[in-house]
Amino acid sequence: MSKLKCAVIGTGYLGKFHAEKYASLDNCELVAVVDINEQAAQEVADKHGAQALTDYESLLGNVDAVSIVVPTSLHHLVSKDFLNAGVHVLVEKPITVTVAEAEELIAIAKEKNVILQVGHLERFNPAVMGLDKEAKPLFIEAHRLSPFNPRANDVSVVLDLMIHDIDIILALIDSDIERIDASGTAVLTTGTDIANARLTFKNGCVANVTASRISMKMERKMRMFRPCSYISIDFQNKVLTKHKTGDKEMFPGVPEIVSEESVFESGDALLEEIKHFVECIETGSNPLVSGEAGKRALETAIEITKLLTHG
Repeated sequence: MSKLKCAVIGTGYLGKFHAEKYASLDNCELVAVVDINEQAAQEVADKHGAQALTDYESLLGNVDAVSIVVPTSLHHLVSKDFLNAGVHVLVEKPITVTVAEAEELIAIAKEKNVILQVGHLERFNPAVMGLDKEAKPLFIEAHRLSPFNPRANDVSVVLDLMIHDIDIILALIDSDIERIDASGTAVLTTGTDIANARLTFKNGCVANVTASRISMKMERKMRMFRPCSYISIDFQNKVLTKHKTGDKEMFPGVPEIVSEESVFESGDALLEEIKHFVECIETGSNPLVSGEAGKRALETAIEITKLLTHG
């Protein structure tokens, strides 16, 4: 089977890692990396024996697949050009700036019969992959706290951090959202730096989600309560803890609680995400994080952002 010709558009902090992963796969050939910063593109290209470009247009129709790792404001433009050229696209999260832009990309991908995958990396965290999805959650609490980093301040904390948990919660709860309540504030930047959202679903499930980029510590945890069980996911340390009712009794009429902890090897979520993208291309299967999933997460994040802005 011939190798997939792949390229990475954008060689910033995350883009260079995308290039590294494609270069490591036997069934892929990293043919080019693109960045408006010629030196940045050349450094990554030299490392992996690829071509360095400052303009992606010459690649349209000449590659099979691309990762698009440019600023969010350019996701729609660049993705649209590649999808229209019949190229499979893995675009970093959030999928686009607006829901209408996301819908357009989804429609083009469908029309051209190509894969559109969105880079919600936490879906490939081994602790999330190890979670059984059978029993539906009744209540979810998520905390995603990070120290301040000037790198990602072109978007609010909702679109930068909270959207990871929004995406996972929407994948776990098979129900539409009935109501959203949100509060947040700017502290170090002009955008929202800390936010909390309460999502109430039509099936009765409630998700309470907090995100901060001004914390003194790093914490990425989700806790969920399901019938007869409580589950904790530590994204950072790759730990999945399950507490469930057992066959014996702790007190008369009260079942015992049986606990089980799974610690996963660190793994490489980005490599798994790109492998999955390539596998979807080769088999024609639907990606775990489709354009529709990316759109739904964006839609919810935008609603939360509007509530934070307008109250």
